[in-house]
Amino acid sequence: MQAQMLAPAAVLVLWSIIMLFWMAGTRLPAISKSGSGLGDAKPGGRGQDLEGVIPDKINWKAHNYAHLMEQPTIFYPTVVILAIMGAGAMDVLAAWIYVALRIVHSVYQATVNVVKVRFLIFLLATIALTILAIRAAMATLFHDPGVLA
Repeated sequence: MQAQMLAPAAVLVLWSIIMLFWMAGTRLPAISKSGSGLGDAKPGGRGQDLEGVIPDKINWKAHNYAHLMEQPTIFYPTVVILAIMGAGAMDVLAAWIYVALRIVHSVYQATVNVVKVRFLIFLLATIALTILAIRAAMATLFHDPGVLA
């Protein structure tokens, strides 16, 4: 069950890389089109400096990429904990639900981005993550090492 538990995390890593390329593939041409090329950027500039410089719809991909670097950082260790401690089928299902909802959230934020709907998708993903976190806490707090001996 370890590989099945780790597979959703691997898919979310790959999805994050896809979002990185999608962001770069839309942002770089928009930067060039705006007339403020990367060579013109001040030292220490950040992606946030592009707000108001390039179209919002282009920046949505960057916003989502940033989101994929936030909450999923607690998904990854949760999945590893469950894989080590012995994940059940429901844990694997909850992990896949989380990943599927994060991918839907990404596509929605990058294209349509109605906050009310996007928040609902995020909330559902957070519920799946909460279930995983509770299961990971239970698996470690109530683990009986004598059972494995």
